[in-house]
Amino acid sequence: MKKLYRPLHGRMLGGVCTGIGSHLDIDPTVVRLVWVALTLLSLGTGILVYLIAWVLIPEEPGGETP
Repeated sequence: MKKLYRPLHGRMLGGVCTGIGSHLDIDPTVVRLVWVALTLLSLGTGILVYLIAWVLIPEEPGGETP
């Protein structure tokens, strides 16, 4: 079973949309466009949801070097 992570590479802001896109096997650009559309339609609630997701979704393990 796949786990949802925010990748260390290929992300624009926090990696939330890229992580969701790779988890669902769809293009992250589609996720970003849907997220922007929902944010505009919900009068900015998507921004708050994005920030919460940024905090809750863990970063991809094994990418840090000592």
